[in-house]
Amino acid sequence: MAASLRIRNSSLLLTRFLNSATLPRPRSLQTIAYEELRANPEKPYTSTAVFIHGFLGSSRNWRSFSRNLLASLSNSSPSSNWRTVMLDMRNHGKSTERELNPPHNIESAAKDLADLVKAEDWPWPEVVVGHSMGGKVALQFAESCSRGDYGHSVLSPKQLWVLDSVPGKVNPENRNDEVRDVLATLQSLPKQFPSRKWLVSHLMELGYSKALSDWIGTNVKKVGDHETWIFDLENAKEMFDSYCEKSYWNLLEKPPKGMEIIILRAEKSDRWDKDAIERIEKLASERGSDSLGKVSFCVLPNAGHWVHVDSPKGLLEIMAPKILCS
Repeated sequence: MAASLRIRNSSLLLTRFLNSATLPRPRSLQTIAYEELRANPEKPYTSTAVFIHGFLGSSRNWRSFSRNLLASLSNSSPSSNWRTVMLDMRNHGKSTERELNPPHNIESAAKDLADLVKAEDWPWPEVVVGHSMGGKVALQFAESCSRGDYGHSVLSPKQLWVLDSVPGKVNPENRNDEVRDVLATLQSLPKQFPSRKWLVSHLMELGYSKALSDWIGTNVKKVGDHETWIFDLENAKEMFDSYCEKSYWNLLEKPPKGMEIIILRAEKSDRWDKDAIERIEKLASERGSDSLGKVSFCVLPNAGHWVHVDSPKGLLEIMAPKILCS
């Protein structure tokens, strides 16, 4: 299996960075940036899975996992030709270079996906996967699709994956103090700094772990002889505040017909409290009806919040079989 995955992986192609400098868009039609991968670039794709990264992340966070997922899907179902689309959310990654209208919140981030599908004249995605803050963007996308917010021709995703993202408001007693502390530190830093090495070293001197400092250091780009952030920090903070306040329990209590919403909790994650876990377990145990969709709940063993880094193989073993059944 490992050998076949390596062989298949070698044939995967990062087909393009869309909205590139060589394909300028009129300002009124600007959309978020993305990357696309296909299992077989020579053939038309048959199905699409969209990946939405978390706060202060980017599309490249999911590039390696997407390659392995495509390889697994292709090996298990050679007649299908899946593709993955990895978004750069507004104010993150290459989308920072785009002029996207405020407000900078979860609703706008979800609409960005709908606007991208329409602008590129794509079929609506069968699967949408969101990690952390991206999980709530995925939930908002599903809710807006089901309400007809994006038009009557919209097809809701068949599967929605919410990866280690609590569906309700962030508990006031657990308001992601680490994230807020990191935000305050980043706001205190100069907008430009000598190098990524300098940044990582400086963060470690401030008391952050090497792992966290290295991750923050992946979010920089070179401009002239300096480095700067690949995200818009102030606008991204607005998105984080919106993420904390949004709740999607009502959506999970009445999931849209024909849709499966899969909530995945990382076993070692510190984002969940007992009440949220019990509420999800109850919803997942209820029998569905002909007029409603379905909620599923699963736990990724031996993984913290960064599921695709802590246990990519375990995550793949959970996701691939279910996606094939979507």
